Amino acid sequence: MPTRILPAGADPDAVRSLTTLLSQLPDAEPQPPVTDSTQLVDTLARLAAESVDELPEVVVVHERIGPVPALELIREVALRFPAAGVVLVTSDASPGLFAAAMDSGARGLVGLPLSYEELAGRVQAVAQWSAGVRRHLGHGAETPAGAGGTVVTVSGAKGGVGATLTAVQLALAAQASGRATALVDLDLQSGDIASYLDVQFRRSVADLAAITDISPRVLADAVFRHDTGLALLLAPAEGERGEEVTDRAARQLIGALRSRYEAVVVDCGAQLGGAGAAAVETADTALLVTTPDVIAVRAAKRTVRMWDRLQIRKAEETTVVVNRHTRGTEIQPALVQRITGTALARTAVPAAFKELQGVVDAGRLHELDGRSTVKQALWALAAELGLARAGEQPSHRGTGRAAVGFRRRKE
Repeated sequence: MPTRILPAGADPDAVRSLTTLLSQLPDAEPQPPVTDSTQLVDTLARLAAESVDELPEVVVVHERIGPVPALELIREVALRFPAAGVVLVTSDASPGLFAAAMDSGARGLVGLPLSYEELAGRVQAVAQWSAGVRRHLGHGAETPAGAGGTVVTVSGAKGGVGATLTAVQLALAAQASGRATALVDLDLQSGDIASYLDVQFRRSVADLAAITDISPRVLADAVFRHDTGLALLLAPAEGERGEEVTDRAARQLIGALRSRYEAVVVDCGAQLGGAGAAAVETADTALLVTTPDVIAVRAAKRTVRMWDRLQIRKAEETTVVVNRHTRGTEIQPALVQRITGTALARTAVPAAFKELQGVVDAGRLHELDGRSTVKQALWALAAELGLARAGEQPSHRGTGRAAVGFRRRKE
């Protein structure tokens, strides 16, 4: 059976040379090359959604690829698509880089200038390894949960539009549907998830920032298990510690969460930093929450344009959610979609703050009554996004589970 090889690199001449050499290898079937990290991940995700057998056996990543650096890209590919072996092509074949590449999940390293014998030997070894992994997974087996759990980011067009409320209720809906769910607060300087859910916990996302290999045990130590069943990874209590969470740390963290939980909901807040940008870029679905007023919609348009300029997310790959919607407002969801150029969630969240005020003031958002029109809309949105089962309704009280006695927990 031919070995499918997917080359990836930003330098056209280097990729052309690599593809030519790959085509000379015995039983090799080079695929059309991809030119950047986003295209590579999107291509693999599309193939994995069909079947693990559709993935190429070998992915060859040239050191000149962007916007995500090669080693970070390799780490993400290894976490999300474990049946595809990755080979790094680099001009630096030093033992230090070799060790770093292996730590990131690469199965091999080939030095520049390219050597036919070295490339052939490494590709053959990685192809054999990939075949062994697929036999272990079982012929025709699907990649678990679509190459890892589903990651949904929730960003605000501006402060106060309801991004955190949306993120919390989406996570609660996913958890109530039986999915193991993590809720992450990447609003690093002003995150409010802990306040909304009545939590005091001394560990935060910043405690994982300096760890190069987040094992399940390390992750479990940093996560707070809420009474609802949600796994919470909170923003640091000291806002200045948010600077410790770099884009690289965020990518590694989301990869670790994706491999452990079926659903990962990330509150990115309204301010764009490196960590939030990395989360939005790697997410399966990126939500942008706005309210139907001129100021917020203008802010949403600015955000969408900024994401596009920075190559974080294309407008058409972003989904806008309209919060505090009323039929009488002049700005309706369809107009928001035309202004921003984004996709539009079918579910609009109604304006009904009186339903929320009691649980928000008490820090008990998880106890919002199931009859609340806001909660019903957000749980319908969760179903629309595939986080919850379609048609599932919240119970009249709490999260849809049996009634439990909630109490304040400390650690």
